[in-house]
Amino acid sequence: MSSGISDAQARNTADAVARRSYGKLVAFLAARTRDVAAAEDALSEAFASALTTWPLTGCPTSPEAWLLTVARRKMIDVVRRRRSGEIAAAQLQVLGEEFDVTVADVAKDVEVPDQRLALMFACAHPAIDAGIRAPLILQVVLGLDASMIASAFLMSPTTMGQRLVRAKDKIRQAGIPFRIPEREELPGRLAAVLDAIYAAFAEGWADPGGTDVARRDLPEESLFLGRLVTEMLPEEPEALGLLALMLHAEARRRARRNAQGEYVPLAEQDPALWDWQMIDIAEELLRRGSALGSIGRYQLEGALQSAHVYRRRTGRANWTAVVQLYDALWALSGSPVVAINRALAIAERDGASAALNAMPDVAADVRLTEYQPYWAARAELLAKTGAYDEARHAYEIAIGLERDPAVRRFLQRRQSTLPGLQSDTS
Repeated sequence: MSSGISDAQARNTADAVARRSYGKLVAFLAARTRDVAAAEDALSEAFASALTTWPLTGCPTSPEAWLLTVARRKMIDVVRRRRSGEIAAAQLQVLGEEFDVTVADVAKDVEVPDQRLALMFACAHPAIDAGIRAPLILQVVLGLDASMIASAFLMSPTTMGQRLVRAKDKIRQAGIPFRIPEREELPGRLAAVLDAIYAAFAEGWADPGGTDVARRDLPEESLFLGRLVTEMLPEEPEALGLLALMLHAEARRRARRNAQGEYVPLAEQDPALWDWQMIDIAEELLRRGSALGSIGRYQLEGALQSAHVYRRRTGRANWTAVVQLYDALWALSGSPVVAINRALAIAERDGASAALNAMPDVAADVRLTEYQPYWAARAELLAKTGAYDEARHAYEIAIGLERDPAVRRFLQRRQSTLPGLQSDTS
């Protein structure tokens, strides 16, 4: 440990660099050996080393450069431990020759090239199973663990972990190149890239207070990646739609908590706290996307956010339009999450009973057993129909599943307003 530097300081610095640079450094390493797992292991060991040897004072290089130098040595060790023969020899040659030049350049404080987009499109290669492409991007580029990713995709952590390992092996075995694909190759890959960016944003959105280290920087990182994609593909309507969707959501961040830190649902937020400049940019992106003559999931979701803004801006109810947008989104995706939000919109237009009748198939979906928003929505609808015992039970499940203390308190308050337990008078 450097003189005068505490363990806590070293750990905080390493954590900060890890959050900011993880995907960038994995992409840089893996692009040279096409071994994602080895790059991840090497970086993990480099970050662990930082806790005891972090050169916070008198260091001639940037933190990224220092980590890259350490990771390169760790990666050589990883390759030697894991495999032998021609593959190992080729990887060691790359790490020993080409990489020496690279590290020398970086040691002069030259910025580490950002190859995250290339890595994202490599993870979306047709040789990789379509269902694991977006989760693979989330782990490799954004550093999310298998448990967090499994939650986002309504899958068990064990199954997700096994599928991620197989996908990384596929990249190495197939020699998948790390590059931005040609335009004719994009249609088969872009959807997974956009899905991963949005899933990362949604995970960060679930932590509005920034209290979870693993999620704290995800919204900013997702917006950065979303902008990169739209700059690369300015005429791609779904990329524009995704960026608009994220900007609409991010614009409301300050309004999601009151002065006491309590959760404030959309219907009760103060629009004066919204970032209207960000909303205007989102609206322009949606207009650009709609002019391109092709409609997709993210444009519809962005349009839904726009519809909510319109209602708050004008004071006019537009639930019929919202339900129509959800109908189109449901027809396109068949997602149980869309079905839940559609039911809540139907409740505003036609009443809670109609909304519950719109969710029978969703209720049977085993993936929703541990999905908090489903139980919270069901509790709210049941309460409006007078089914207080069932509503209380649904609230209990939702409260138990909720990670955010502020949202948990909000649900507990809603539950506490239900009439007392009904007695059996039969």
